[in-house]
Amino acid sequence: MADKKKMICNIVFLILVFTGTLYGVFHGEDLGEIVHILKTVNPLWLIPGVICVVIFIWGESIIIWYMMRSSGIHLKKRTCFLFSSVGFFFSCITPSASGGQPMQIYYMKKEKISIPVSTVILMIVTITYKLVLVVIGIGIAIFGRGFLHRYLEGILPVFYLGLMLNIFCVTFMTILVFHPLFAKAILVKGMKLLERFHLMRKKEGRLKKLEASMEVYQNTAAYLGTHKMVLVNVLAITFAQRFALFAATWFVYRAFHLSGISFITIVLLQAVISVSVDMLPLPGGMGISETLFLKIFPPVFGSTLLLPAMVLSRGLGYYGELLVSAVFTIVAQLTIGNTKREKRGGTTYDRVL
Repeated sequence: MADKKKMICNIVFLILVFTGTLYGVFHGEDLGEIVHILKTVNPLWLIPGVICVVIFIWGESIIIWYMMRSSGIHLKKRTCFLFSSVGFFFSCITPSASGGQPMQIYYMKKEKISIPVSTVILMIVTITYKLVLVVIGIGIAIFGRGFLHRYLEGILPVFYLGLMLNIFCVTFMTILVFHPLFAKAILVKGMKLLERFHLMRKKEGRLKKLEASMEVYQNTAAYLGTHKMVLVNVLAITFAQRFALFAATWFVYRAFHLSGISFITIVLLQAVISVSVDMLPLPGGMGISETLFLKIFPPVFGSTLLLPAMVLSRGLGYYGELLVSAVFTIVAQLTIGNTKREKRGGTTYDRVL
């Protein structure tokens, strides 16, 4: 019942933010003119943009499949795609993307994958996901001075804030993953604090269960820590995954019959938006992402095409992602945990290396 109430609250919050975004972006604009401009786009250029969104979702599923396989857990790729879709859907509808990974862990548990194992793997997915943004952000800050002054002059404080928040998040999560004793200490203290304030009922044996889970967590983290190439490969896949989503805006650019701005410039501009909004407490950076697009893309699209371009770019990059992931989240709900369990070498998913 509590989960349903939380879901309803998240959906209501999403609707409110979406409504506020629509009002803020389109208030005072000629909607008829925007529709007329959108009718002039070449839809053939939008097809690869949609494919980029699917690749983005599919990319995470490959990472999950690869890391599970590296840990001795054999899953079908389509099951991992469903895990990925669940994560993106709930990330899209919850503030700071906070709902994605808990729901992925829930569905992985339905497939008999132990929570400590799924937690470590998904934390590494998050670390590499944000590390890509950190690398791009630092690269732009150090080597892209001309780029900064030409395109980002009005949003530099937001860009640097987003970069610093991502650096902090990557550092903290890396410590949690590869220093399990520190993670355990935080969990134990947090649990005792919740019990002290009567936010969690005190139960005998809870600490023992936590210690057992942390042993599995530690074994998984230790394995991944000694297999550096697994992490390098995951980082490489993540770079390709992120760039696929950023590239969707270039296909929007071409759909408007435009040319002259390089592919890499548009990809980096879209990356700047992600760096800036990734850690902000809004579903998909809604509202802020649209504002930043309207501030940094005028040299690319011009004043006439800017708003229609934003509609298409966000339509593909966020709402398209939301729609695709929603469809496969329904499939996940209907299929995951309802089929005959797979075996791996005569053992269950719960055993770790």
